[in-house]
Amino acid sequence: MSLKILVVDDSQMFRLIVNKAFKSFDCDVLETQNGVEGLAMASKERPDIIILDITMPIMDGYEMLTKLKSDPQLKRIPVIVLTAEAGKDNVLRIAKLGVRDYLIKPFREEVVLARVARVVDLKPRGQGRTKVKRFDDPLNILIVDDKPAIVDQIRNGLKETPWVIANMAQPDESIEHCNQVVPDIVMLSLSLPDGAGFSLFQSLRTHPRTKGIPIFGMCVKTAAEDQAKALQMGFTTIVTKPIDIEDVKSKISRALNLDTSYKYFQQREGVLLLNLPANFGPSVANEVALHLRHQFSEAVDSGLDKVIMDFSAVKTADISLINLGLEVIGLCSELSLKNRIIGSEAVTRECKNYEETKDWRFLNSFQEAMSALN
Repeated sequence: MSLKILVVDDSQMFRLIVNKAFKSFDCDVLETQNGVEGLAMASKERPDIIILDITMPIMDGYEMLTKLKSDPQLKRIPVIVLTAEAGKDNVLRIAKLGVRDYLIKPFREEVVLARVARVVDLKPRGQGRTKVKRFDDPLNILIVDDKPAIVDQIRNGLKETPWVIANMAQPDESIEHCNQVVPDIVMLSLSLPDGAGFSLFQSLRTHPRTKGIPIFGMCVKTAAEDQAKALQMGFTTIVTKPIDIEDVKSKISRALNLDTSYKYFQQREGVLLLNLPANFGPSVANEVALHLRHQFSEAVDSGLDKVIMDFSAVKTADISLINLGLEVIGLCSELSLKNRIIGSEAVTRECKNYEETKDWRFLNSFQEAMSALN
């Protein structure tokens, strides 16, 4: 199935640029001229990504984005914002809107192509399906940081994966390492002395062996200027310190399009079972949400008509769990799937605070859920 890219921009010239950029890829580019048309198209077509201009007539990009984020069916669609203002205040304002990335006008075709490719998996037209890497496949990760504590934290956090972690403290060592072993991911400190992190990024991007590698910038949360500069230069994403390991795993999965669905979904005794882990949080919620529609569609296609959500392992529930549960229930309703929830004390306690969950009924085991569905 072709990817759907929705472009919302009142400029025909920029819509043409986007169309031309993706003409050789297996995707359909949908066009609208303002936020009202964009919302209607998003509701109808459910695009895989939205490229949204900020300044438009009738309804501007800020208002459309606000409405997108408040709609349970649309809020998880990734958005890349277009803006003509490159000032720090505007960039920070855009970042707070929850967008995936942004582009400063004017931009070249290859720039919008690169930004979109970080979010969705672009396939050349006519290309056969290739084997998708799983989260538990071996990877080579290069960490460029002169602070051993940060490297140890990442290495310890990823020790349960089959991933090989290499660390170089100096840019020259990193270039030499990449000449011998091309990493799958580079995690690069933005606080290296004399801007060495930014210089190394440019070197990696100009080298044929490393120009396509996803590169993560690492910095403290308050380093807003470094973050904005890194995103403008083309870093894949930002990882903030102190390091959130689950966030790192999620960003690596997204950057490399790793299949993580097997961790959460399985077909068992004629139902689709969604298992949430004990360390559930916003990163896991986003990861699960990426697979929802595909997993549910596959289940229906294979003849299943029941879904069980197993939240019993979750130790700390928050609003991200509530939103995910509502999204699952909405999708079940859309596809006419019966559903039940296996709960935990944390989930039950948290749900009491939300009016939207007043009709949720929690069961104690898979067997109880199966009995309730039959």
